[in-house]
Amino acid sequence: MATNLALDDQLIEEARQLGGQRTKKDVVTQALVEYIQRRKQLQVLALFGTVDYAPGFDAKAQRNLSRVPLAKT
Repeated sequence: MATNLALDDQLIEEARQLGGQRTKKDVVTQALVEYIQRRKQLQVLALFGTVDYAPGFDAKAQRNLSRVPLAKT
């Protein structure tokens, strides 16, 4: 999809040099990827303290349970 954007050339050039990208398109694509990753991280961080847990749950014991192999299809 072709899109025309009025971007600050100095910011794009600085980002291109810092990130090692070759083109403006690569800079914008990387910036969007990082923006999305950061927003998802913030959503996860917002969950801290909101999830109930079972006080008696033993994660180590749970990991040591024998695992049933998945059937091959």
